[in-house]
Amino acid sequence: MAFKSEANRWGIGARTLHWIMAVLIIGLGLVGLYMSDLPNSPQKIKIYALHKSIGLTVLALLLLRLAWRMADRRPDELPMPRWQALTARAVHGLLYLLMLALPLSGWLYNSASGYPLQWFSLFNLPSLTGGADAALKGLAHDVHEYGFFVLVLALLAHAGAALKHHFIDRDDTLVRMLPLLRRRPPAPLSRATVMTATETPAPLDHTPAAPSPEIAKP
Repeated sequence: MAFKSEANRWGIGARTLHWIMAVLIIGLGLVGLYMSDLPNSPQKIKIYALHKSIGLTVLALLLLRLAWRMADRRPDELPMPRWQALTARAVHGLLYLLMLALPLSGWLYNSASGYPLQWFSLFNLPSLTGGADAALKGLAHDVHEYGFFVLVLALLAHAGAALKHHFIDRDDTLVRMLPLLRRRPPAPLSRATVMTATETPAPLDHTPAAPSPEIAKP
């Protein structure tokens, strides 16, 4: 199994980054919904710190993924209607934009709130505002909150399209990104197609035959 992508399959590098980020983003969303209703307590502070650290990890992985995508090839596109291909590219672009905007808006919100930002208590990250800023805090909060709901819709569209390609179109869109699935065999030709190919008569040769030597004699 190749580390880099090939013409008909994503490589191990791209697939590993894709699924690690998918798990982390889903986990961040669930933790974010859970912690928002918690009462103030030391436990809530710990959960918030974990949420911030994982969010920074997603940001770092996104930058790594963008760098890897520039160095790695993309598999050939599978045949599909043009509108589907354009829609897929638009959703992918939106996902990348949101994966960048949400961690940065969280970082901005934390900075504008006047709180220090640590990555798993190992080191501090610089403030993006230089101190508390009420206006930026409100803007960052809105981007972070509403961006999350847009991200949920984009992820549902992304996953739904992959399932549609797998179970309805029966192509290799999902297979190429999953490590345990094998490529689908080519669809067998229908009986009508086979009959048409085998029973169609060969075209008649209208080239006139050469005259017999006996007839050609005077």
